[in-house]
Amino acid sequence: MASLGSKTPTVPRSGADLNIATARLQIPRIGVDAPIEPVGFAGSNLDVPRRNRWTGVGWFNRGPLPGQRGSAVIDGHLDRPGGVPAVFWNLHQLRVGDSVMVSDNEGHRLRFHVIKVDQYSPQRAPLQAIFADTSGKFLNLITCEGSWDSVAQQTILRRVVYTSLD
Repeated sequence: MASLGSKTPTVPRSGADLNIATARLQIPRIGVDAPIEPVGFAGSNLDVPRRNRWTGVGWFNRGPLPGQRGSAVIDGHLDRPGGVPAVFWNLHQLRVGDSVMVSDNEGHRLRFHVIKVDQYSPQRAPLQAIFADTSGKFLNLITCEGSWDSVAQQTILRRVVYTSLD
């Protein structure tokens, strides 16, 4: 690991200062330190990272950047085929108050704290709360959860971790 020297990370006033091209998601409680890749839709579903499919996370690029007003959304895989753990394998361990950070290689760092953890069936997910809450600066993390539905070709639940900028 390269030395950081005496450089103190700068705290951007908003996500506008964040260089998403070099950004990483860090979740100390569960040992996540993952590259962030912009993603959009894959058909009618939120896409997932392509470059680092199992170890990276995807920032939904049709919403705000982390740190901007609104609900930034980052998704990642729970597991790989065969049940091998992926980046968000331990997302279920997060609790209210835990820290989530987004940083870039220019020294910008945003710190969020978990305000709510929930799970939903894909059909009952509160899309407004997840993607469109503009009452603050939020970062919402999403992954799959539950058993596999072979007919629908997806898991039966979604885990959502809601965070707010400190």
